[in-house]
Amino acid sequence: MSRTRFPAFITKYALTAGITEIEAEDCFDTASDMIRDVNNGYAHYHRGDWHRTMAEAAARAEQMRVAKIASLRKSITKLEKLRFTV
Repeated sequence: MSRTRFPAFITKYALTAGITEIEAEDCFDTASDMIRDVNNGYAHYHRGDWHRTMAEAAARAEQMRVAKIASLRKSITKLEKLRFTV
Protein backbone atom coordinates (compact mmCIF):
# COMPACT_ATOMS: atom_id res chain seq x y z
CA MET A 1 0.00 0.00 0.00
CA SER A 2 1.38 3.41 -0.93
CA ARG A 3 1.66 6.05 1.74
CA THR A 4 1.15 9.77 1.31
CA ARG A 5 3.58 12.39 2.57
CA PHE A 6 2.38 15.79 3.72
CA PRO A 7 3.30 18.56 6.19
CA ALA A 8 1.75 18.13 9.65
CA PHE A 9 1.71 20.31 12.74
CA ILE A 10 2.33 18.54 16.05
CA THR A 11 0.68 19.82 19.25
CA LYS A 12 1.48 16.91 21.55
CA TYR A 13 4.18 18.94 23.29
CA ALA A 14 2.76 22.41 22.53
CA LEU A 15 2.83 23.61 26.14
CA THR A 16 6.50 22.76 26.60
CA ALA A 17 8.10 22.81 23.15
CA GLY A 18 5.58 24.75 21.08
CA ILE A 19 3.90 23.67 17.86
CA THR A 20 6.30 21.87 15.54
CA GLU A 21 6.00 21.26 11.82
CA ILE A 22 7.12 17.91 10.44
CA GLU A 23 7.08 16.04 7.16
CA ALA A 24 4.62 13.26 7.88
CA GLU A 25 3.69 10.02 6.24
CA ASP A 26 0.30 8.43 6.82
CA CYS A 27 0.04 5.07 8.55
CA PHE A 28 -3.63 4.72 7.73
CA ASP A 29 -3.14 1.06 6.85
CA THR A 30 -2.16 0.48 10.50
CA ALA A 31 -4.49 2.95 12.24
CA SER A 32 -6.94 5.31 10.58
CA ASP A 33 -5.67 8.34 12.50
CA MET A 34 -1.94 7.71 12.81
CA ILE A 35 1.01 9.38 11.08
CA ARG A 36 4.76 9.04 11.46
CA ASP A 37 7.54 11.60 11.24
CA VAL A 38 9.53 10.90 8.08
CA ASN A 39 12.72 12.24 9.68
CA ASN A 40 12.26 10.29 12.92
CA GLY A 41 10.94 6.80 12.30
CA TYR A 42 10.23 6.28 15.99
CA ALA A 43 7.84 9.24 16.26
CA HIS A 44 4.22 8.34 15.62
CA TYR A 45 1.24 10.58 16.35
CA HIS A 46 -2.49 9.97 16.59
CA ARG A 47 -5.22 12.45 15.59
CA GLY A 48 -5.56 15.14 18.20
CA ASP A 49 -1.77 15.38 18.48
CA TRP A 50 -1.32 16.25 14.78
CA HIS A 51 -3.12 18.65 12.45
CA ARG A 52 -3.00 19.45 8.74
CA THR A 53 -3.08 23.25 9.15
CA MET A 54 -1.39 25.69 11.49
CA ALA A 55 -4.79 27.21 12.30
CA GLU A 56 -6.09 23.84 13.56
CA ALA A 57 -2.90 23.33 15.56
CA ALA A 58 -3.09 26.81 17.10
CA ALA A 59 -6.72 26.24 18.11
CA ARG A 60 -5.81 22.93 19.78
CA ALA A 61 -2.81 24.50 21.55
CA GLU A 62 -5.09 27.26 22.86
CA GLN A 63 -7.51 24.63 24.23
CA MET A 64 -4.59 22.90 25.91
CA ARG A 65 -3.37 26.19 27.41
CA VAL A 66 -6.80 27.07 28.82
CA ALA A 67 -7.22 23.57 30.29
CA LYS A 68 -3.77 23.73 31.91
CA ILE A 69 -4.52 27.12 33.46
CA ALA A 70 -7.81 25.77 34.85
CA SER A 71 -6.00 22.76 36.27
CA LEU A 72 -3.35 24.94 37.91
CA ARG A 73 -6.01 27.24 39.39
CA LYS A 74 -7.73 24.21 40.88
CA SER A 75 -4.41 23.05 42.37
CA ILE A 76 -3.71 26.51 43.79
CA THR A 77 -7.17 26.64 45.41
CA LYS A 78 -6.61 23.24 46.94
CA LEU A 79 -3.22 24.30 48.32
CA GLU A 80 -4.60 27.57 49.70
CA LYS A 81 -7.21 25.63 51.67
CA LEU A 82 -4.59 23.42 53.32
CA ARG A 83 -3.90 24.23 56.96
CA PHE A 84 -1.37 22.52 59.14
CA THR A 85 -1.86 22.61 62.88
CA VAL A 86 0.36 21.40 65.65
